Amino acid sequence: MAVHRLLYVLIRSPRKKYSLDLFVRDGEIRAMTKLLLPIVLLFVSLTCFGFTTAPEKIKELRQLAEQGQARTQFNLGVMYANGYGVPKDDVEAVKWYTKAAEQGHATAQFNLALMYNFGNGGVPKDDVEAVKWYRKAADQGHDQAQCNLALMYDFGNGVPEDDTEAVKWYRKAAEQGYAQAQYNLGVAYDEGNGVPKDDVEAIKWYRKAAEQGYATAQYNLGVMYANGNGVPEDDVEAIKWYRKAAEQGYATAQYNLGVAYYEGNGVPKDDVEAVKWFRKAAEWGEAKAQLNLGIMYGTGNGVPEDYVESYMWLNLAAAQGDEKAKQNKGILSKQMTKEQIAEGQKLSREWFAKRSK
Repeated sequence: MAVHRLLYVLIRSPRKKYSLDLFVRDGEIRAMTKLLLPIVLLFVSLTCFGFTTAPEKIKELRQLAEQGQARTQFNLGVMYANGYGVPKDDVEAVKWYTKAAEQGHATAQFNLALMYNFGNGGVPKDDVEAVKWYRKAADQGHDQAQCNLALMYDFGNGVPEDDTEAVKWYRKAAEQGYAQAQYNLGVAYDEGNGVPKDDVEAIKWYRKAAEQGYATAQYNLGVMYANGNGVPEDDVEAIKWYRKAAEQGYATAQYNLGVAYYEGNGVPKDDVEAVKWFRKAAEWGEAKAQLNLGIMYGTGNGVPEDYVESYMWLNLAAAQGDEKAKQNKGILSKQMTKEQIAEGQKLSREWFAKRSK
């Protein structure tokens, strides 16, 4: 059996992901939100600066909010959205966000848009309403709102799909240094969506996001160097950026780094190091990494030969539909006892069970 050498330059990362940082710039309350497609994950952490949330303070804040102080209205919205100092109440959060938003508070407008975008907070999902509030915040220069408005145009949510308009808003946010917008603008140039295809310009924006630690941009920048797209082909530079993404847990970069060590591209050939990175990606469920890890165990490259361990990884990759894994599993099973196969199947089930927790 030979290691399946799917060229790492052929594997591309997902085109786009939401990755939004929501925060208040006035130093009063900070809330961080991450949103990923296709599954929406909402994480909020709240830090309060300069005041307590004792009942008398809550009463004072409410009085200020009812007098029309937009900043306090927004803060009450954050507090109700998170149950910070008050019972968690999404309907109340929407109420106070709306009051602040209607007075032009940009982050309140953005938060309100998010709630309509995903149907959170006592309001139905309404992309048209989300676009309305994203636009109000975006027009005030709110970079996350600009990026989300671009995404709405990109996917045709609440507005007609329009790549040119999407690029316009990505650019506004990207020029403010917002990494997600820089990455998506790089993708637009990479694929020629809304702008002429331009690898040099794609590299420019990938690099800006990559230098901020954005893993997918780091990975794509590595791909560009590996392919020689927009830059001279440079395996060493490709490895540099793959490693940065891999160390953040980006599975495809981990897989590509494993291939690089196996083949000696940009790094000295090192089967042990290849196994290390194949394993990291395999544990994330990357089928090609599971295939290669299975083959490394089956041939004893970089690890002691172990048919049971090999069968386990090949079986996991085959379960994802990988044809080469199915072929290699068939070859391997002819060299194994029934007891070994049963043990390999058991390990596969245990791996699935562990991941499902």
